[in-house]
Amino acid sequence: MDWKEILSDISSSNRRLTVSEAVELYTNAPIHSLREAAHRKRVTMNGSKEVTYLIDRNINYTNICTINCQFCSFYRPPGHKETYTQTIDEISARVAELENIEGVRILMQGGVNPDLGIEYYTELLMELRKRHPSIDIDCFSPIEIEGIAEVTGLTTLEVLRELKSAGMHGLPGGGAEILVENVRKDVSPKKGHPDNWLRVMGEAQSLGLITSATNVFGFGESYEDRIEHMDRIRNLQDFSIENYSIGFTSFIAWPVQLENNTYGRRNRGRNKIELGAGPTEYLRHVAISRLFFDNIQHIQASWPTMGLSIAQMALLGGADDAGSTMMEENVVSASGTDKMQATEIELQDTIVRAGFTPRRRNSRYQLLDTPSPEIGLEDMPAPPPTQF
Repeated sequence: MDWKEILSDISSSNRRLTVSEAVELYTNAPIHSLREAAHRKRVTMNGSKEVTYLIDRNINYTNICTINCQFCSFYRPPGHKETYTQTIDEISARVAELENIEGVRILMQGGVNPDLGIEYYTELLMELRKRHPSIDIDCFSPIEIEGIAEVTGLTTLEVLRELKSAGMHGLPGGGAEILVENVRKDVSPKKGHPDNWLRVMGEAQSLGLITSATNVFGFGESYEDRIEHMDRIRNLQDFSIENYSIGFTSFIAWPVQLENNTYGRRNRGRNKIELGAGPTEYLRHVAISRLFFDNIQHIQASWPTMGLSIAQMALLGGADDAGSTMMEENVVSASGTDKMQATEIELQDTIVRAGFTPRRRNSRYQLLDTPSPEIGLEDMPAPPPTQF
């Protein structure tokens, strides 16, 4: 079927989009048709009135890492003069600042630090849980779990059990990039096989930990590669929901940021591959993801990489969540983006101007009491349809 027939058929039958159909849509469907279909799917799955957001803080507890991802500007190798590892007190002070603005979660990630044993992580988690009992602690991406397992001699499942027992609430989806081996070998040659990321996520879900799925694209991969990444996540989601009654809460994608890193420098000026992704490509990706993931409830707009105005457009093309206020972020911003700051008022205004009601949430997507936005829906004209 061509793209017109596919969109008509999935709209009328509400059946699952196949891999080949998703590639056809990605390749040939006009952006406005994709966005309209994705918005209808979003309304079916999440209603038409509200857009959620989270008040949280990213804490990067160490920048020491041995993986050497080519697109990462944040990490420093062991022994570098700019390395750091934060103490419990330093991290606790950051969590206290989050509590002061009614935050509900920390997302704590770092690098694969060979000098940290399991005791560093368990003591940190137990102390944070003791000092800040109301804050959800989502931390340590799958590659970090693999690193801890290698240092300690434990299996990744044993590491996850230890961390959960110490107070870990969830496992963020960082480090997935593109779950296609030939792409991974080019951009992150020291990372494990994509199967490892999926295995660790499945283990986390088997323990009832909160998880999210991510996707960094724009490495010169094909549309088929992008859909393969989504398909592998969708397959794991099917398995985990069936076996554990829990899976990924959400899917978050963003284009790779190339300004200040090795991958961007070594490919700059080369004509054989096209790197990164502009606003239209990003909005196409969001729409495809909403149509493809019939088993993942939420699609998040990435304002930190695309800016608030493009994130607002994503809310009208498949996304139903505006992410977080991002009180602190160091990894993506190190790669060159200048879009890393937004207050709660700015997020609320972005949501209201798109025609929705903003709602605070926690990492489980449970709705929370929300202050009234300074600009109300009754003050805003209906947004015009976006044309490209």
